Amino acid sequence: MARQAQHLHRVLPAGLAGMELIAALKGLIAAGACLPGGEAWKRRGLAILERELPRQILADGGHAARSPAHHLAVLRDLIDLRATLHKAELHDGDPGADPAGGHSHGGQSGAPAALHEAIERMAPALRMFQHGDGGLALFNGANEDEGWLVDMVLQRAGGRRRALRDAPESGFQRLRAGRATVLVDAGTPPPPGLDSAAHAGTSAIELSIGRERLIVNCGARADDPAWRRAQRATAAHSTLVLGDTNSSEVLAGPGLGRRAEITRCRREESEGATWIEVVHDGYRHGFGQIHRRRLYLTADGGELRGEDRLDPCRRSARGAPFAIRFHLHPDVQASLSQDGAAAILRLPKGGGWCLRAGGAVLGLEPSIYLGRRGEIRRGQQVVLSGHCAPQGVKVKWAIKRIDRKRG
Repeated sequence: MARQAQHLHRVLPAGLAGMELIAALKGLIAAGACLPGGEAWKRRGLAILERELPRQILADGGHAARSPAHHLAVLRDLIDLRATLHKAELHDGDPGADPAGGHSHGGQSGAPAALHEAIERMAPALRMFQHGDGGLALFNGANEDEGWLVDMVLQRAGGRRRALRDAPESGFQRLRAGRATVLVDAGTPPPPGLDSAAHAGTSAIELSIGRERLIVNCGARADDPAWRRAQRATAAHSTLVLGDTNSSEVLAGPGLGRRAEITRCRREESEGATWIEVVHDGYRHGFGQIHRRRLYLTADGGELRGEDRLDPCRRSARGAPFAIRFHLHPDVQASLSQDGAAAILRLPKGGGWCLRAGGAVLGLEPSIYLGRRGEIRRGQQVVLSGHCAPQGVKVKWAIKRIDRKRG
């Protein structure tokens, strides 16, 4: 262990970034705090950590990789580090130490203030990614994870702050009303070096009703190269795809090439209802089109309305086929209405929802769900398809709860 710690002391940061660097620093600092003669290791690790935290933890508490999974992993490591430093402080007999894992007013904590502040900011941001079942949203390489695990990390983080609703720096939005929770990827993909898990899912949404997931993204199998490229494609997310092209360029290896930029994100709330507009330029380069997505969640959570537009941004704008995809959780049963104008969505516990649209042809297609670690499940997706003319296109849709009394 001492030889490994000496190696880390010599080579870090060693070209590492993101959660991998935090994990390596956790090892170096823990060795420095626990092994005899390790003070220099601890000082070196803490110095790098204090430089790294402002780079990775954004002002709203989100992690710069924009992945709920990376966020959870980094927060767990930081909490472990805080606990290790407190234990070491207690072992040294510091009277200011608090056995509960904090510190008393009579002395300074063994953990630096920047570490405490990062944990305090990250906890509400982690809550933002939770669906009603307690698990995580499926953005940028994340899986559901077990709700109890996420709750345990939040409990260890301490504090009682509520989930963020608006995270402008990390680029996510959370809408909550009644039993409905909507999560939106409203941010530009992460920068090079922090984009190893980045997906081309700009403006994608997820929707859960109570503890049941209704609209999802396909998720990820991080340990399976055969799925790596497909799961990162725009078509694997509940958003619009133009010309069967990714909104950001998905490279064969990790990371992204050309990236969609968010050019506008607006949020308004009134009497319990929430309205959001997200605009990105991911189809400017190849098609000369701008994607605008507007979402409105009613105050009772009984209806989510949406509008997807493609607006030309130059004279040479191209037309192309488009598809607006709503991937369904595999536990959801879907069927088309008799006239084919709507999709009826049934949740496992019997709740019914109806998806209607105007300006596109509505249909059902197969889907794949990778949202639970180690599983590959078949599912369905509702697809709104059509052809975007050079002058653009507008599609309106709504997902509305079915009144049980009316069937």
